[in-house]
Amino acid sequence: MKVYPTSQIRNIVFISHGGAGKTSLAEAMLYNTGVTGRLGRVDDGNTVSDFLPEEIKRKISISTSLIPCEYRDTKINILDTPGFADFLGEVRGAVKVAENALVVVSAVAGVEVQTEIFWEETQNLPKIAFINRMDRENANFEKALDDMHNKLSGTIVPLQIPIGAEADFKGVVDLLKMKALIFGSDGKYREEEIPAEMMGDIETYKEQLVEAAAEGNDDLLSKYLEGEELSDDEIKAGIAEAASKGAVVFVFCGSATSNIGVLPVMDFIVDCMASPDQVAEGKDKEPLAALVFKTNADPYIGRLNFLKVVQSKLKADSVVYNATKEKEEKINGLLVMRGKEQQAVPEANTGDIVAVAKLADTTTGDILTIKSNPQEIEPIEFPVPNLGTAIEPKAKGDEDKLGSALQKLMEEDPTISLEKNVETKQTILTTMGESHSDIIIERLNRKFGVEVKTAELKIPYRETIRGQVQVEGKHKKQSGGHGQYGHVWLRLEPSEEEFVFGEALFGGSVPKQYVPAVEKGLREALPEGVLAGYPVTNLKATLYDGSYHSVDSSEMAFKLAAILAFKKGVEQANPAILEPICNIEVEIPEQFMGDIIGDLNSKRGRVLGMEPKGKNQVIKAQVPYKEVLRYSIDLKAITQGRGKYKLEFDHYEEAPPKVAEEVIAKAKRD
Repeated sequence: MKVYPTSQIRNIVFISHGGAGKTSLAEAMLYNTGVTGRLGRVDDGNTVSDFLPEEIKRKISISTSLIPCEYRDTKINILDTPGFADFLGEVRGAVKVAENALVVVSAVAGVEVQTEIFWEETQNLPKIAFINRMDRENANFEKALDDMHNKLSGTIVPLQIPIGAEADFKGVVDLLKMKALIFGSDGKYREEEIPAEMMGDIETYKEQLVEAAAEGNDDLLSKYLEGEELSDDEIKAGIAEAASKGAVVFVFCGSATSNIGVLPVMDFIVDCMASPDQVAEGKDKEPLAALVFKTNADPYIGRLNFLKVVQSKLKADSVVYNATKEKEEKINGLLVMRGKEQQAVPEANTGDIVAVAKLADTTTGDILTIKSNPQEIEPIEFPVPNLGTAIEPKAKGDEDKLGSALQKLMEEDPTISLEKNVETKQTILTTMGESHSDIIIERLNRKFGVEVKTAELKIPYRETIRGQVQVEGKHKKQSGGHGQYGHVWLRLEPSEEEFVFGEALFGGSVPKQYVPAVEKGLREALPEGVLAGYPVTNLKATLYDGSYHSVDSSEMAFKLAAILAFKKGVEQANPAILEPICNIEVEIPEQFMGDIIGDLNSKRGRVLGMEPKGKNQVIKAQVPYKEVLRYSIDLKAITQGRGKYKLEFDHYEEAPPKVAEEVIAKAKRD
């Protein structure tokens, strides 16, 4: 592939709800440009885009694929993104490096949930839309278009309308050319006169198109408002300006799997959509800045970083500065990726997207620049994962291997986090959802040979006391020679602080040198309570009396005496189980308010307040951690994927009797 100047590059991200046909549309474009000799099909598992084993198995995209094609002396960098909420991070990375978006809408299903969500993600990008699957049963162009008007923001105007539908679908009417385009099996079309019976609807759609074209240019708008007729060339120019500025979303239609209606979309991308130099004029003269938006970690070929050259030119065999990691990196070669295929190029101009292999320290989100004049780029805002799963290797001794593999996957995917919970002794993998977790676990096995088993998350409960007691602890042992003798009286009582130790001794009953040993013994006893073995908190212990032996007493003896007193005293002081309580903020469309509040109440939550946020509402509440371990799954089910939430620990409070009984019973079983 040749090196293209900035003006001849189009970066376009394909977005939609899963199953609407993004990948099929990309495959049709590859076929139309001669990259492939046949149309790849998702169901057959032979697409250029979805090449990962996990994608072929599930028949969905789970990772953004870069699949450039060359058309009319223009390089179109297609970024084919996943269509499911669990992979929002992939979408955000791709959106960050694209100047344009193509939104695929099913003519059968209309605008689905993730299409709405991803539309908002691309609100700052010029967009076009493709109503796909016009040849499927129950396809309805008007219904899908109405759905777009009702659910999506912005000015949405058809540039084409279909000729026929379902089994009778055979082409489209081009409202600009005012011709019927009839497609053959090779994706090419011939122009015919528009069927007479369609002309009534055509006039209405044509007027909308002319009005949209006028809005793209102030001079044209003045002419249009004064009642003057716009020429075809003026309409074309107005459409191009409106499209590249994002003022209007122009709508196409067709069938990606039958390659009907695809070539006109490709022509429009070349003629009308924004090139990188339109968005960032003069950036080719600025110092180097490139953004790494995606990383593939492979155990055999190493790390592969995908990046966009935001400023200047990037050359193979050059040295760059990773401003994020503050380290220099050697660029040994630049690769144009097409799915899993790669081709070396000597350089990449401003706006182009390439890949670099085997950089030592560079990962997703890093900025590559020059050390003498480092540049800044607004970072990619990746979503925060919130579904935790406890994992461990199936084979003993694979802990280090698992840790190393997860580290590599985290370099690849910023929406994974890993935590070793010291208290519960669990390794917790946090992801965007169930599908995301399943795929990570599959990848650990396939890519790194680590088989993993999952376990239920353990709740970090606490224990405390509700009463005050005075308790004696005596450690006395005689075994020839020096014996062991330590004797303490402690007063245990509830405290606002986690642990407070004090002494109120009189008359030298316990020598001062043994007081630290008593405190040490108590601190050693705190991590294991008497009810279920959880750490004890919110306790004050006061050493107020005791006795000692001039020969047999020692620090160890007093430490052991304190531990005995602690265990006995906690049992007598009305112990209780404490559970962690979290603050939760749930952002949802207003129509789900009642359902969410009802669900939080059923989870023993306390709603603290509500406030508007744009078109949504934010519910603030406190809820026991136990009840929201899998909340991301519940929220998706209630809101059809439209909700999101933030969760953070706030405090501990006493668990209800039923919960406490369950915790104690489980501890005894285990």
